[in-house]
Order: sequence, then C-alpha cells, then structure tokens
Amino acid sequence: MSDNMLRANGARVLADLYALRAIGAHNTGVHKPTFSEPHLRSLQWLAQKLPEAGLAAEIDGIGNVLGTSSKPGPKLLAGSHLESQNYAGWLDGPLGVIYALEAARVINPDPDTRGAVEVASWCDEEGHFGSFLGSRSYVGALTEAEIDAARDRTSGRPMREALHDAGLAGRPRVAAVPGRHIGYLEAHIEQGQTLEGGGLSIGVVTSIVGIWQYRIRFTGEQNHAGTTRMDVRKDAGLALARFCVGIDERFPSLCGPRTVWTTGRITLDPGAPSIIPGAAEMLFQIRDDDPSVIARLEDLLRTMADDVTAAGRCSVAVERLRTGAPAMMDGTIQQAIEAASLACAGGKSIRIPSGAGHDAQVLATIMPAGMLFVPSIGGISHHWTENTADADIVTGAEVFVDACKRLLAR
Repeated sequence: MSDNMLRANGARVLADLYALRAIGAHNTGVHKPTFSEPHLRSLQWLAQKLPEAGLAAEIDGIGNVLGTSSKPGPKLLAGSHLESQNYAGWLDGPLGVIYALEAARVINPDPDTRGAVEVASWCDEEGHFGSFLGSRSYVGALTEAEIDAARDRTSGRPMREALHDAGLAGRPRVAAVPGRHIGYLEAHIEQGQTLEGGGLSIGVVTSIVGIWQYRIRFTGEQNHAGTTRMDVRKDAGLALARFCVGIDERFPSLCGPRTVWTTGRITLDPGAPSIIPGAAEMLFQIRDDDPSVIARLEDLLRTMADDVTAAGRCSVAVERLRTGAPAMMDGTIQQAIEAASLACAGGKSIRIPSGAGHDAQVLATIMPAGMLFVPSIGGISHHWTENTADADIVTGAEVFVDACKRLLAR
C-alpha cells in the first residue's frame, strides 16, 4: 500500500468522536462518570469497533478495554480513557482512544507495515473511584485491597458493587506482558492555551507533572455565634481562611516556574450560620514536575500548620492523601511526533510539559511513553463547554497516525 494511503481518515475520526459524544450527552459536553450507564455503553461501543482494526477486543475485570493483534512484528500500545468528569467535556479522553483506533485501522491491515498498533481504553483515569485505577491495574500497581476500599467520590458507592452491576465481577484483570510493546502513545486536548495562543497545531509533551494531594484539618471550638466575643473565639473556619491566604502569600518564594496549587474543597462543621465552626477541612493539591519543589512546599505547609497550632486558638493537621511521581516522556517518541508534525502539520509544534495527570505517566513506569496535544479552544477543560476545532482534531489524527508509523518502522 502506498504511503499516501496510510493516512488518517479525518471524516471517520470525527464521526466516531461525535458518536461517542451522543452517548451521555450533556449540553455540548457529556456526563459519563465511571461505570455509569453511558460509560458502560461507550466501552461496548469501542469493543465492537476494534475488530475493524484487526484487533481482538476484551473488557477486563477493572473495566479496561484492550484490543490486541496477532500480527507478527513490533507492537505499539496507544489509547486514553472514555469516562468523563461530572458534566464535563466530550474530548477529554475519547480523543486519544479514537486516534489510537484510527491508527490501528490504518496501519494494521497494511502488509508492508511492520507490526501493529494495539488499543487501550483505561478505566477511571478521571478518578471517580481512585487514582488511575485502570492503567495502574495494567502495570501491576493496584491491589485487591485497594479495589475493596475504593468508593465513588460522589455517591460513596463501593467499587466492588459497581463492578458487579457492570457484569465485570470475577473477570481477570489483564496485566502487561513484559517486552510486548515498544512503547505507549497517548493523545489529548491540551487543556491550556499555549497551542491556541501561539497558532500551533501540536504539543509534544516532555513531562507530566506529579500531583500531591492533602487533607488539612482545623480544630477549634464550636460555640454560639451571637454570645461568644470575638476576642475569645476559636473559629476553625476563620483559621482555614487565613491559612489559604497565607499559602498564596508564601508559596511564590519557594515554588518553581510552573508550580500550581489549588484548594479544591472547603467544609465547615457544623456549617450553620449561627454556630462558630468547631472544625474545618480543606482538600489541597500541589502540582509540579520537580519532586524537590514539592518537598520544599510540603515542608512549608507543615511549618505553617505548626505555627497556627502554636498560636493556641486552633490546631492544624496536614495529612498527605496522594503522591504522584512526575514522568518524563521518552525522547525517541518525542522525535517521532515532531517528525510527524513536520510532515503533516507544517512543523507547527512545540515541546511542552503537561500540567495535568494522564495514564501515560503510569505506563511510563514500565515502557517508553509519549504524548501529543492538540489545541483547546480558550483552554477550557473539565467543563461541558470544552472544545477543539474539527480541523485541529483532523490534523492531530494525521500527526498521530504518522508518528505511530514512524515508531513501528524503527
């Protein structure tokens, strides 16, 4: 088959993405929490599509969809995820799955191309039940005890119950076969404005940030809001608010050039207008691709907590909930994406770190891994208004397929 025939079919890519968008549609986005009915329908949709690419389809015991090839030669693994955040965007996840499917459809039937592209949809990348549960299961980093303990963050539903109701209980969890794949490639919307702002088509991902998450608890004294004088109050809510301001004042002197931090949730106990909060809690997150930066900031966080406690009004406890090691993307894969961008996108690419977590950082623990980004309109993500222009989606698919060909030809 001529090289001109080994190109992504842009109309087919868009049709597939729009078909998935119609499953669980919400405004212009989707609502597909992990193991919801729309998510399970999306998994079945993909499993039915994989034979078009010469792949045998399997949905395993954690909800991963895996398409495997019997074609001889090297195998390249590619994919992303199909669930969404609650009431969120239609491309975050499915874009990478459909690019992988398209690469497999184009490359695998060609007798002149060595090897094959295999496809994966990793379950729960968005963290409804945990942290990268599907990809962690595949690399052997998820225990049965963790599955036993996992609960849906919105409803509290046990993961074991969700797996049973989805018909997945008792199925084996598929594990990576050492040495089977030459690497892993994932595509994603940028979720930022670097590409759009620079008139660029492709982001060549250099690294994926680590994510550290904390629960910070404030303990004061619950009392009457009308009869307790201000000078004797032990208001846990006020202590929390001052702590948040203190973080924004003190972190900049120790952070790196791309460090970000977020207070994502605040709760006050008992949360009534006429009661001084006796307890308060905040969920706090730090992201950076340099562990030494995180270590400095965590030390500062704990020092600030000790200082508040020593002042005597309220005590503060910092609990680390999650650590996520940053991952460097493979240099050979970056070169292949850049060469493909030169061939298919006029070289309008830039090397860029990822400020969001992705399954690629988990796969990078066992094989060379890489990622490419396509532009996000307005940089919006994790919201139903998330979007990417059709032309940019098609260009990204062409670059992705070309990069896969280059990697298999090495």
